[in-house]
Amino acid sequence: MNFWKNSSRCAWIWGVLAGAVFLVIGIIQGQFAVIWQKAVMICLECIGIG
Repeated sequence: MNFWKNSSRCAWIWGVLAGAVFLVIGIIQGQFAVIWQKAVMICLECIGIG
């Protein structure tokens, strides 16, 4: 766990920024709808509605 203590604040911000960029790229490519549909179907199956 010393990594988090020794890493600079700038490195942490770059990591969050990279994650946000990849999230936006996935949304632009239409992957959000696919993942959302799968999540809804799993929830409906677990609850027993679908």
